[in-house]
Amino acid sequence: MASIPTTSSVNTAQVLRAGSDRPHQSVADFAVRLRRARLGLIVALTAVVMIFVSYSSAYVVRQGLPTLDPHTGTLVRDWLPLQLPNFLLLNTLLLLVSTLTMELARRQAIRTVTSGKESHPDTRTETDGMPWLALTAILGLGFLAGQWLVWRELAAAGFYVDTSPSSSFFYLLTGMHGIHLFGGVLALLAAGGASLLRKSAVSRGVVVDATAWYWHFMTFLWVYILCLLEFAR
Repeated sequence: MASIPTTSSVNTAQVLRAGSDRPHQSVADFAVRLRRARLGLIVALTAVVMIFVSYSSAYVVRQGLPTLDPHTGTLVRDWLPLQLPNFLLLNTLLLLVSTLTMELARRQAIRTVTSGKESHPDTRTETDGMPWLALTAILGLGFLAGQWLVWRELAAAGFYVDTSPSSSFFYLLTGMHGIHLFGGVLALLAAGGASLLRKSAVSRGVVVDATAWYWHFMTFLWVYILCLLEFAR
């Protein structure tokens, strides 16, 4: 005689099937949210690219344009060559290291989602990627502090925002980059807060991934700015 499954055995089988399907649902949900986040990030970064392209064009064009001297009524060249402080190399090194730690945090956050830990709340590691995120934030703040020291060094040498067009562009380019990088630091704090508040691995992974690509872009942008200031003379 065929055995009739009891209610308890049926419920157990359903729970097991649901538990096995949950990791796949989490990964699928993660993939959808990740595509949306990256698309939004691309749109936002496109606007940033356009801003710095316009600044770069103005920087190159302004170097070759003379200006009218109000005292003599003649055209003179007021572009003073600006010697970049050597301290910028240390700042660049800090940013390059930070983009490495940010990438490690991103990969660890993604592994947390794809490993299926999300389906077992009791075994969740809420601090996955937190050390790398914290180190990245510290390095980013160190970079910003270094930029402040560079500006003070230039001011001590007599190069202020309005000293010459070259110094104005230097403060403009590095200042705008610093503002955008500070936005990345705030995003890092948000990612860390999501982990401390025990948000889901999917939510943490999306935030960390978007922040990481934004941070990589800021590093690339900084290297571009340095090359522009150093070689486009």
